[in-house]
Amino acid sequence: MKRSSLIGMMVLLILSSAWGHGHPGQIDDSMPDAQRIRFCERVRDHALQAFYNRDKGRPMKLFDEDGSDGARITNHIIRRIYEEPQISSPKKAETFGRATCNEMMGTSAASE
Repeated sequence: MKRSSLIGMMVLLILSSAWGHGHPGQIDDSMPDAQRIRFCERVRDHALQAFYNRDKGRPMKLFDEDGSDGARITNHIIRRIYEEPQISSPKKAETFGRATCNEMMGTSAASE
């Protein structure tokens, strides 16, 4: 009985550590790029949604451009995902969205 509970505890520890990977850690608000990193995380989510929409044959959903960088960058990424067949997986869409956002925002820090 003790052996099975010990094995169960070890499995839980391994699973909990595996689930923690791939998620960005907490971002300190005192960091100069904290807002940019958070913005690029949201843009990454929009890139992923655009990929799923494209795969399901749905029309492209763009944001109304009001002169802000946010709508311009997000729309640029969404258009490129629809245009580029090389973006062929959710991981590629996330990576493209994050990298393009960081490049366009001038952020050197990645959100991983």
